[in-house]
Amino acid sequence: MHVAVANRSLEALFVETGWTNGDFVRAVERVASELSVPFGYDESAVRHWITGTRPRARVRPLIVEALSRRLGRPVTIHEAGFADSPEAVAESGDTVAALVDLGSADMDPSRRRILQTGLFSAAAAVPGWPDLADRLERVRADPHVRIGMTEVNAVIAMTEYISDMDDRFGGRRTRPMAAAFLVNTIAPHLRASAPDGVRKAMLSAAADHCYLTGYMAMDEREDGLAQRYYAQALDLATQAGDHLTFCTTLRGMSVQAVDLGHSALAVRLADSAAAASPQAGPRMLAFLTGQQAHAAAQSGDRATALLKIKQAERAMEQAESRAKAFGSYDPSSLAYHIGQVRYELGDIAGSIESLQEADRLRAPVYRRTRVRYNAMLAERKLRLGRLEEAVADWNKVLEDYPHVQSGRCDDRVREMLSVLAPHRRNHLAGEAYDRGRAWLRT
Repeated sequence: MHVAVANRSLEALFVETGWTNGDFVRAVERVASELSVPFGYDESAVRHWITGTRPRARVRPLIVEALSRRLGRPVTIHEAGFADSPEAVAESGDTVAALVDLGSADMDPSRRRILQTGLFSAAAAVPGWPDLADRLERVRADPHVRIGMTEVNAVIAMTEYISDMDDRFGGRRTRPMAAAFLVNTIAPHLRASAPDGVRKAMLSAAADHCYLTGYMAMDEREDGLAQRYYAQALDLATQAGDHLTFCTTLRGMSVQAVDLGHSALAVRLADSAAAASPQAGPRMLAFLTGQQAHAAAQSGDRATALLKIKQAERAMEQAESRAKAFGSYDPSSLAYHIGQVRYELGDIAGSIESLQEADRLRAPVYRRTRVRYNAMLAERKLRLGRLEEAVADWNKVLEDYPHVQSGRCDDRVREMLSVLAPHRRNHLAGEAYDRGRAWLRT
């Protein structure tokens, strides 16, 4: 006879929340409702969960999501006591089931086959893809197929391709493809037979794909969904032993928290990312400390912000003096962070100088970034009364904006219309206002 063992891990998390049993169940029920997942528990279920009765597999991700939201940090299936070890999550199928649930919720089931077809058509641009597509199809048809690094590299190549599309055009049209690829290709690969090294490499590739998909959700202002993807990325990265993706995801969560104005949480996440990567090279160090500086500045910690931005500058100097290493954090990114630190500390003119430097250094491919940051630049110039300069920057924004599908870019154009409205009698401002309104309507 099986005797339930009390779930002390879940009990400790529950105490940390400060919830009543009813609060706990209602929080999980809200998550279930958002995702259209059947729930059907009442508050008596909390006592059963804590005394050791494990909820159904489909409910476990809902519970950890509710806990993560309440505690302001990611909580994993393992941490909540629903698996004996991180590896056991994958072996039990819970991680894969959670990925499938997450991806399926992020795509229209009636269009799944269309999305899949479109994805593989687009994938023709990935070098060597035609040779790999048949192998990926066989894994979907027969999960007992044994996979190797060829399949891992195919998943990595597709993630990189989707990331490039996202940089160029935004995530609104790209994220459904990413979700379809997660459900239809990555999940079966995680179930497939593989040597341990290949299995961990596939977990790492899946973590990176989840992080990217979460970033695209954040870009569309679907912040709760983004947090779910980020939590899955952390779980997968932990199982893979992938410190790089783990730290990158924590940093991404800090970026999201800064964007939403949750300064204290942003600091904790940025600091956690840095602490999890003690042996970071100079470019990674700049990547992490630049975000620490921004979060600290927003929280009002001037001393830490200035210290961290100096560390980021020194690390970037070291990184740039070496052979060019792979990584998207470059002098343009650092100039942006310097600008954000200056702005948060009250130096608007200095922030403008830094954002202009970032724009000068930025590679042309990052169109969405150009839209957001040039709009930011214009807003700050207007605050200093530099109307015509601001309008010139907004006109640059409007050159790129029609080509980008991004919720955050939409926000910047809405803000442009709001702050330009009182200046419409100015000929240049009026023209920019009318042009922006026409593009936003369409």
